[in-house]
Amino acid sequence: MSTRPVLVLDDRATRSRPRRWHSWLLDLVLVLIGVVMVAPLVWLVVTSLTRADAAFQVPPQWLPKPFSAQAYTQVQGLIPFAQMALNSFQVAVAATVGSLFFSVLAAYGFSRFDFRGSKVLFVGMLSSLMVPVQLTIIPVFVMMRHLGLVDDIAALWLPALINVFQIFFLRQYFSSVPRELDEAARMDGANHLWILFRIIVPLSGPALSAMAILSFEASWNNYFAPLVFLNTPSHMTLPLGLVTLQSAQGGPAVVVFAAITMVVVPVLVVFLLFQRAFVSSIAASGLK
Repeated sequence: MSTRPVLVLDDRATRSRPRRWHSWLLDLVLVLIGVVMVAPLVWLVVTSLTRADAAFQVPPQWLPKPFSAQAYTQVQGLIPFAQMALNSFQVAVAATVGSLFFSVLAAYGFSRFDFRGSKVLFVGMLSSLMVPVQLTIIPVFVMMRHLGLVDDIAALWLPALINVFQIFFLRQYFSSVPRELDEAARMDGANHLWILFRIIVPLSGPALSAMAILSFEASWNNYFAPLVFLNTPSHMTLPLGLVTLQSAQGGPAVVVFAAITMVVVPVLVVFLLFQRAFVSSIAASGLK
C-alpha cells in the first residue's frame, strides 16, 4: 500500500514574516484619517465641559480646563429638552420598528413570490428613491392635514413606515437564504408567515440590525419634516429644538454644544452596540 507524501503548511513562518513598509504606511494613513474624523467630536465634548469664558481658545484645548458642567444644566432652562428628547425617541422607535415590520413583509414577497408584474413593481418602487423628499413633502403635508395630524409627532413616523431602501436591502438579503429551507419547512406544514418569522428573520439578524441603525439615526436626526409639521415647542424634536436654542432663545455657544453632545451620544451608542452586525450584513449581502 503506497502512501503519498502530505505537504504540511506551517503558518508560523508566515506569522513571523516581517511586515512590509507599505503595510505600516497604510496603518499610519488610517490612523491619521481616524484622528481627523474623531477630533471634531472630541472638541465638541471638551468645549461643552469647559467654562464659557475659556471655551474658545486658539489653539483649541483638548482637555476641559477649567472644568464646568454648568452648560448642561442650562439647556433645560432654555428649551424643554427632556420633552423634546422623549418626542425624538418616540418618533425614532416607532419609525424603526414599524418600517422594519413592513419592510420584512414586502421584502419576503419580492424575494419569494414571482407574481405577474413583480419586476415592474419592484423597479417602479426603486425609482422613487430618485425623487427628492422636498417634492413629496407637499402631498404628504396635505394628507396629514386631512388626517388632523399637523403639529403632531405622528406626522413624522407615519410616512416613515414605508422605507424603500430597507425593502430593497432586505430583499437582496432574503434572496441569499437557500430556498431549500422553505421547502423543508413547507413539507412539515409551515405557512409563509411561519417560514418568514421562524426561519428567514432569525437568519437575517445582521441585516435587520443594520437597517435598524440607519432608520433610528435618520429619524433621530431628521430636521426637515419636523420643521414642516411641528409648531408647538412641546411637540418639537431635538434637531428642531437645537435650532430654536441657537436662534430664538439666543443660547450661549457652550450651551448649544452641550445640547448637541446630548443629541449625538445616543446615536453613537446605538452604532457602537450594533457595529459588528452592520459590517457583517454589508459583507453578507455583497457575497451573493
